[in-house]
Amino acid sequence: MQSIGENWRRGQAVLAQAGIASARLEARLLLEHVSRCRHVDLLTHPEKLLEAAARTLFDALLARRVTGEPLAYLLGETEFRGRVFQVSPAVLIPRPETEVLIELALDKLRGLTAPRVLDLGTGSGIVAISLALECPAARLVAVDVSPEALSVARSNAGRLAAPVDFRAGDWFAPVAGERFDLIVSNPPYVAGGDLHLALNGLPFEPQLALTDGADGLACIRHIVAGAPAHMQAGGWLLFEHGYDQGEASRNLLTDGAFKATFTHRDLSGIDRVSGASL
Repeated sequence: MQSIGENWRRGQAVLAQAGIASARLEARLLLEHVSRCRHVDLLTHPEKLLEAAARTLFDALLARRVTGEPLAYLLGETEFRGRVFQVSPAVLIPRPETEVLIELALDKLRGLTAPRVLDLGTGSGIVAISLALECPAARLVAVDVSPEALSVARSNAGRLAAPVDFRAGDWFAPVAGERFDLIVSNPPYVAGGDLHLALNGLPFEPQLALTDGADGLACIRHIVAGAPAHMQAGGWLLFEHGYDQGEASRNLLTDGAFKATFTHRDLSGIDRVSGASL
């Protein structure tokens, strides 16, 4: 039976050989996950033995990581805006770029009394939950077509005590006849056949949440077309999109009779979120 220190070094070597740049960190996180030990335990008591069952699980997770499966799925959780969210292959892994959408949404909500907010395609629930917790006055409704995704989102909301009304259905169908002060979405926007879909662990993520299978704008067109019937006068629509879709998004909004159309860049200077008011 090997010690946790020996397994840490072994895991690091396995991941490094597979070309994983953060091999030391990832091996540690996986080892902590299977052994329920803390980082300080690895540093102060590396001689502690790793039980056989934990080593078997550790080896299995290493093998999955070597194939490119994202670390977040192996751990079952990831951090976003300082909160830990559960994730599974049923939902996209939260990305820091989506914080742009949340910051813009919070800005539009500032000063409103009990605003109603709709999150379309909520996935793991990171946008709706973050807004519910950071703007307690807001009343959140979150929609997703995937029952599995909604299960993850509801679990996250429960763990984080976020009051969100989750509904199953396709885009605006679950909110027929309702109007909102703000509509937000991080829809599928990768074009079908885009080479990025084969990189960086994306083959393991839900393709329905990544791509429309067409030009990457099909879902955005649907959202822009349907939003006015569900918006209060003066309300805002904000959505995330691809690096090369800013101009197309603004054109769709302008053609849809929206006003104050804009595109906001992320910290890398890439077009990330477009929006407009009604």
